[in-house]
Amino acid sequence: MAHVMEDERIWPDRDAVTKALDGDTDRPELEKNNPETNVENCEASGGLYCTSEGFAEALRSVASSQLWNSMLFSSVFSLESSILKSSDMDCVERADATEVSSQQEETYVAQFESEYINCSVPLYQEYWMNAVRKDLHRAQHTGLSELAASVRLSGLKTPPAISPTPVLSPPGLQAKPYALWQELPQVKSLLNSLSAHEIQLQEAIFELIVSEASYQKSLIVALNVFQCSAELKQILSRVQHHVLFSNLKDVCRVSEKFLQDMESHLGEDVVMSQVGDIVLNHQQGFQKVYVPYITNMMYQEALITQLLQGNKKFALILKKLEKDPQCQRQTLKSFLILPFQRITRMTLLLENILKRAKGGCSNVPNLKEAIEAVRKIVEECDRSVQQMKRTELLVCLDKLVDFGNVKAIPLITRGRHLIQEGTLKHLIVGGSHKASVVARKDVYIHLFNDLLLLSVKSGHKYVVQDHALFPDHVCVKEIKTTILGLAPESFLLHLTKNHNRTSTALILAAHKRLEKDTWMKVFSSK
Repeated sequence: MAHVMEDERIWPDRDAVTKALDGDTDRPELEKNNPETNVENCEASGGLYCTSEGFAEALRSVASSQLWNSMLFSSVFSLESSILKSSDMDCVERADATEVSSQQEETYVAQFESEYINCSVPLYQEYWMNAVRKDLHRAQHTGLSELAASVRLSGLKTPPAISPTPVLSPPGLQAKPYALWQELPQVKSLLNSLSAHEIQLQEAIFELIVSEASYQKSLIVALNVFQCSAELKQILSRVQHHVLFSNLKDVCRVSEKFLQDMESHLGEDVVMSQVGDIVLNHQQGFQKVYVPYITNMMYQEALITQLLQGNKKFALILKKLEKDPQCQRQTLKSFLILPFQRITRMTLLLENILKRAKGGCSNVPNLKEAIEAVRKIVEECDRSVQQMKRTELLVCLDKLVDFGNVKAIPLITRGRHLIQEGTLKHLIVGGSHKASVVARKDVYIHLFNDLLLLSVKSGHKYVVQDHALFPDHVCVKEIKTTILGLAPESFLLHLTKNHNRTSTALILAAHKRLEKDTWMKVFSSK
């Protein structure tokens, strides 16, 4: 058990999945006591295999997806159950209880005391919500076109950049001491020598600092109230505790170093210009902690939902912890989503600084490079979540597909993902002169980026009838449906080399012409 814990980054049984991706037969087991599991479950909330969705949408879909109830947790916790025999569990539980008592006082203590983390700075949840409200207010007055134009990543549903005026404090920080750069004691003597434009630029930079302080304050609350809670540790297994909080402590450390660096530069020169360099200096740290944390958020959401529904003690303890005055009536979920909100918002804050920088970025060197660096981290998070979704779907399908008398092939392979699936009619024709349909059979198609499976659905299983490599050995052709007396939704699917290395062809029919066109298009894609 010990090796699964604190140093893991993305999910507890990633080694098992890695083996599966490499073709190992010891793949994560699915829950066997739930016969309701099927591919339709895997498609809940818009389909887990849709590559056009961003990870924000993916995270929102997790809570409602039946996939996680039926498959995910048996997958996530299979490593724990397979390593530990029933006789070992009592020992682990006793060890966990002993460890809990020794860790009760283990709280996160910041190594750097920020000048701006004090009672006047709100939690980041308040800052973020006020930023969203300001974005909506801006949309009402400037139109949605300008608002949408500022969102560069199509998959992200985060609020766009805002343009604060020089007389307003950053969102969520109104009427607070030092909420404005120009309110700093060391700045007041300089105001007469600076132009309004220069003050606006410094306010935009200062918002990055103060909002990071707000973010840091919320992270510390999340660690000390929730992650370090002895009560939670008593009712959660080690794996559950790790899935719930992931590498949040590492995220907090990286944020602390970033904030310390920015405040250090502010102390050296109150008129800041090195924000681009500072961000680039912390790029690797951001990437190291944010990518695994955001990838793990799917499992966080699913685990919380499962625990709230099936563990009354967890619900009671959580309700008690959320009443802690430090939480300011914020929920655990609102704390766990903070890293996602922060890294996506950081790009927008930097873009706002760039907008305020006179003559492009001449006053703030390397700012464009910093924006691109953060954007690449967000894009990597997107790719990582999509890959995790694809892997989960493959694990789910692997337990539903039965190769029967057909030569079996490993379904879980690195790089493989599902493009499209669905039922078509297999038309069996006869007649020497004019074709006549003598039988119609349902055939279920799983089209992956490198493989085609043709199956017959039997209960909750898919019994494979044939398969071929895609696109190398798969092609489609239009047929003269009128001459042959077939429905116009029919087309020919040709497998040039199937599972037994022979050539075969099928006449398939869709339900509607639009569905036929869709299948023809994906079958023809390379």
